[in-house]
Amino acid sequence: MSAAREGTRTDVLVVGAGFAGLAALAMLHREGFDVVGVEREHEVGGTWYVNRYPGLRCDVESMHYSYSWDDDLQQEWTWSERYASQPEILSYARHVVDRFDLRRDIRFDTAVTALRFDPVHDRWAATLSDGSTVDAQWVVLATGALSTPKPIDIPGAEEFRGEVLHTAEWPHEPVSFAGKRVAVIGTGSSGIQVATEIAKDAEHLYVLQRTPSYSMPARNRPLTPDEVARWKARYPDIREAGRHSLDGLASPMTGKNAFEVDEHERRARYEEIYRAGLPFAFFGVFDDVLVDDDANRSVEEFLAEKIRERVDDPALAEKLIPSGAPFGTRRSCLDSGYYEIFNQRNVTLVALRESPIVSITPRGIDTTRESLTVDAIVYATGYDAFTGTPTAIDIVGAEGATLAETWADGARSYLGLMVAGFPNLFLVTGPQSPSVLSNVIVSIEQHVEWITRALADARRDGVVRMEATRDAEQEWVDHTRAVAESTVYRDASSWYVGANVAGKPRVVLPYVGGVGGFRERCEEVAADGYRGFARRVRELA
Repeated sequence: MSAAREGTRTDVLVVGAGFAGLAALAMLHREGFDVVGVEREHEVGGTWYVNRYPGLRCDVESMHYSYSWDDDLQQEWTWSERYASQPEILSYARHVVDRFDLRRDIRFDTAVTALRFDPVHDRWAATLSDGSTVDAQWVVLATGALSTPKPIDIPGAEEFRGEVLHTAEWPHEPVSFAGKRVAVIGTGSSGIQVATEIAKDAEHLYVLQRTPSYSMPARNRPLTPDEVARWKARYPDIREAGRHSLDGLASPMTGKNAFEVDEHERRARYEEIYRAGLPFAFFGVFDDVLVDDDANRSVEEFLAEKIRERVDDPALAEKLIPSGAPFGTRRSCLDSGYYEIFNQRNVTLVALRESPIVSITPRGIDTTRESLTVDAIVYATGYDAFTGTPTAIDIVGAEGATLAETWADGARSYLGLMVAGFPNLFLVTGPQSPSVLSNVIVSIEQHVEWITRALADARRDGVVRMEATRDAEQEWVDHTRAVAESTVYRDASSWYVGANVAGKPRVVLPYVGGVGGFRERCEEVAADGYRGFARRVRELA
């Protein structure tokens, strides 16, 4: 099995060599499939390769953020810190690809520009950016939910004469901000992390905030050998609990509603989570935090108090406290001293809801209230989540429609795995799957294991074509919408619903029903002869 060449014919084409793509390559190889991988970047790692800005760390504990499908792998790899940094996560990805000899089957620096389904032969024809082609029975889009930055749509952006950086397209060489006046636009996870680092060296840092995020201290530290040994000894139980939990992490839950306990106990629970540095534990500590507005508000009030404690200027603290959308409907963040930077004389918050950007100028940024002169602008403006990368590929399905046309009114899928009208094309953690609302490694493994078994069963049964039926897709879309409407996500206004991209249809993109229940649904579907999928058996001559 060798990397793609012009005119390559293969069983499976895997698009992307991030964590989803590597898992797909490894598992499909184990099942004896001939597999070709294509990766547009120069190296493996996906988002952990292209994102390399200062301060970047994962917000899932490192001992959870790793594959579980090979016990030798999880026993031999040792993380150095509680929350791993980007370089260490990238090293892990490189270790995996080398350990399982996957590199030989990946064509790097190559993008898939077009995919055409041939309904006569039930195969996909892929055109690559180097002009070569791949003919595949099956295609697995392992392109990631956060892999295409949203367009920079600020007037005058191209006029700026200083240094321009983007957190999702960071240069490989070191960048110094010493003695510079810097503007960071965006205060999601990336903006919070990079601003905290830049504030250490910049002559002056302007943090341009449209929508504040809730953030809490990561409490990061080195892991001790004894601690790592205890984790590894308990891995079977930890992994199994994660697979059947709400968030893929098996965060502790009380089994009670927030107001079933008195204020003292409720606050003690919140304080315990905050001191532990476990942001996702807030979602399940009480059963109704993501369902009941008052319960949700109790978490908001607690976190708002913490922001006020960390910021010296009371008026400034109020501007840093989120409002207008429930807790959890925008990504919760971890930081290493973010709020404290606003106590420094060299840091200024620019609240864009009070003073919107008018335009970028050759020397800086004009808002409705002031003109900022800066040497560098760092865009931390986020992604066209879930749909940006798949729709950038010219994918034409069995009936002549493109994926972009099919999703024009909002992304839709069956179980986040397949889109009606696009046979033999699988998504990994696609729209309407738990994905970003979970430990994504757990969700990646669940989807890749399911896809691998589906292809193995298809080979056994002589199935050459498999596709989601429109009825099953509609039922799943309706279900995911109903679940979202029963929770605080009905009031979301973040990238979870596409609100960060101008003109993007508002759809709750991740499935909010939890990892465990979603897994059970997928298993039931497979056990019931792949209910909701049409499977065509090869016709005998």
